[in-house]
Amino acid sequence: MMTDAQVPVWIFPTQYGEFPVIIAHRGASGYLPEHTLEAYQLAMDLGADFIEPDLVLTKDGHLIARHDYYLSGTTDIADHPEFSDRKRVLDGREDWFVEDFTLAEIKTLLARQGFKGRSKAYDDRFLIPTFDEILSLISDNEANSGRIIGVYPETKHPAHFKAIGLDFVKPLVAALKRFGYRCEDCPVFIQSFEPEILRQLREDTRYRLIMLVYPQKDDDPNAAPDVPSISLEEAARFAHGVGPSKSLLLDEAGQDRGFVTRAHDLGLLVHVWTIRDDAVAAPFQTAAEEYHRIFSLGVDGIFTDFTPSGVLYRTLASYGGD
Repeated sequence: MMTDAQVPVWIFPTQYGEFPVIIAHRGASGYLPEHTLEAYQLAMDLGADFIEPDLVLTKDGHLIARHDYYLSGTTDIADHPEFSDRKRVLDGREDWFVEDFTLAEIKTLLARQGFKGRSKAYDDRFLIPTFDEILSLISDNEANSGRIIGVYPETKHPAHFKAIGLDFVKPLVAALKRFGYRCEDCPVFIQSFEPEILRQLREDTRYRLIMLVYPQKDDDPNAAPDVPSISLEEAARFAHGVGPSKSLLLDEAGQDRGFVTRAHDLGLLVHVWTIRDDAVAAPFQTAAEEYHRIFSLGVDGIFTDFTPSGVLYRTLASYGGD
């Protein structure tokens, strides 16, 4: 039996005093090719609270899970001679682009590991899933486990797709409603780097919305390193939270920039991206140090490629462990 002294007590200032959520970034992407049903399943098996599918649109308007709208980085498309004439230049990149393919054609492709240094043992084994297939997988896991598992879709390049006549909002909302996500308290967050689609979703739906932000310095070298790409005050007008890159939270010495406190003061959740065990950020020497420091700031959630590490270090943090 646990004594009072042994009962875990959350010691860090999250927005509502709850444990921060562990978001499986692109599924269990540290172990398997990203954005596959197998990677999402592994993430759920390893204890993720949410799985994160990045969504793009096919030529015939189907939502599929890919991080980029080009296909060469994480699929075997270059090995398909029947598609050789589809290669073209877009935004300065020569590649194959998802909007030039129907869902049936996408389903002939196989997924590959896109990160250098990670295992390629599972390349060319798994298909590219639709959003409906991902939601069905979650539903089956919830039924079998009795555990609620959230979904955290990102709308990738919505303005680009809208410009070519492909609208994100209708298929995204329709899919969520088909699987019972109809209220603000449902286990779903919708995220984007583009505020326009979040503003539209705020008007048309009740889902919780996360504005993704990065250092404005990436676009403007004269900007201060702690200034986000969109101000927190502006984000608070339409979003329920922000998803900042890690560098907005900590300086080069690992010291708190005050971002989390400022966001919380505006009523915003903070879900930080992305912690990778195989790419520990300076000045940390180990993944354990980085996880613990970020949890200590009071973030409400973390995106990680390595679900079990997120779960483990959150547990250790709840005991005040290092």
